[in-house]
Amino acid sequence: MRILITGASGFVGQALVRQLASEGLHHLRAALRPTAKLPVDSSTLEKVIVEELAPDTNWSAALEGTEAVVHCAARVHVMNETAGDPLSEFRRTNVEGTLALARQAQLAGVRRFIFISSIKVNGEETQPGRPFTADDTPAPADPYGISKMEAEQALRELARNGTMEVVMIRPVLVYGPGVKANFLSMIRWLDKGIPLPLGGITSNRRSLVALDNLVDLICVCLTHPDAAGQVFLVSDGEDLSTTAMLRRISLALGKSPFLPSLPASWLMLPARMMGRPGIAQRLCGSLQVDISKNRDLLGWTPGTTVDAAFQKTVDAYRRA
Repeated sequence: MRILITGASGFVGQALVRQLASEGLHHLRAALRPTAKLPVDSSTLEKVIVEELAPDTNWSAALEGTEAVVHCAARVHVMNETAGDPLSEFRRTNVEGTLALARQAQLAGVRRFIFISSIKVNGEETQPGRPFTADDTPAPADPYGISKMEAEQALRELARNGTMEVVMIRPVLVYGPGVKANFLSMIRWLDKGIPLPLGGITSNRRSLVALDNLVDLICVCLTHPDAAGQVFLVSDGEDLSTTAMLRRISLALGKSPFLPSLPASWLMLPARMMGRPGIAQRLCGSLQVDISKNRDLLGWTPGTTVDAAFQKTVDAYRRA
């Protein structure tokens, strides 16, 4: 199968290219920006330069003879947004840019289009014992989540009027070797023994997904006949409290964490005063997903455990 992977130099894209290239079963096209680098070399890998994901991007060279597309490229969630109209910027890339690619893919005869969406389509927080499911009514709360939801809606409409099969995958927080942003900061703080006043956050539950597990589900969705037209949530299948997560990452580091216990309300107040309530919500609140649909429909369950994935992530951090 000839597969086009957009965002191939990104965190998920690189891992997917590496996995598929190692299997040697497909001809891969990796869509890259002119300055991007892809540390994967394979006789089955072809690199295609694409300037940007935009409404007027010409994908003809990348799509010629392509049978499947895995669309990882996106304008990602921005913690410190500087755009005057963030929603317009997200829509231009994630909705209009995605739809332009999908329309050209359909015209080129692509059979399956896998869209890497986001759990933010479902929402930001779950209530105890009520995890998100793939069939929930979307309730995005920020411009990024809204743009992903609108892209999903546009892709469904396109699929209804054509022959191309569309699959949507909504990951929760993805971690693994090379992870950056807040997850990397957390590893660094634990490695340095910095006190983190999170020892009392034991009643919440957060779903995470190891990079290996996400890539494995994508590979299954490339060929499984029952994936067509479906939405899948993805996680490691084990949900952790904030305190448990920190302790188990510390175990992978070989460290004893210093986690003073403070009430969650004491953490929420300063975060709100600083205009960053989302950070406290992610630390103190719950976000769980139900992935039973993946097992029931695809026969898929996570192949990598949380502890094994934490260890692999920490080992890569040490090497770097």
